[in-house]
Amino acid sequence: MNGIQHTMKLEAATLFVVLIGFTSLFADMTYEAARSINGSYLDILGTSGTTVGWVAGLGELVGYGLRIISGYLSDKTKKYWTITITGYVINLFSVPLLAYAGYWQLAIILIISERVGKAIRTPARDAMLSYGTKEMGRGWGFGLHEALDQTGATIGPLLVSAPFL
Repeated sequence: MNGIQHTMKLEAATLFVVLIGFTSLFADMTYEAARSINGSYLDILGTSGTTVGWVAGLGELVGYGLRIISGYLSDKTKKYWTITITGYVINLFSVPLLAYAGYWQLAIILIISERVGKAIRTPARDAMLSYGTKEMGRGWGFGLHEALDQTGATIGPLLVSAPFL
């Protein structure tokens, strides 16, 4: 491969990783902001602390348990984009709809739905990242993505709490 082709591949791979990283940054800003107030929100809607704990635990169990299925389906179907986008769309609707839940039962469904969306998208997204990082270096590529992801995970809850500081 000549130098120009390699440079073009490297630039495209870097752009892909950065764009997926910014997608993760903004997604994390929204769902981590929501997660930071889920307990208080469920309390306002009339649940107990025990229910909050069960919901959080069940959401994590479902979220991590579904990843093996999502990863398997991603590899079997090779529809990485479709599966990734489906997971993001579930989050796109479940997180904002929490503001309109009105009933703790609906809020619980939406909280768990958010975890399902993350479970669906993560294996497929990470598989695509593994291809994209091949050109730029896997450690650097995953590190860059994770830095953007964690930046969003930090900014989201800070923005939610800023009015109360």
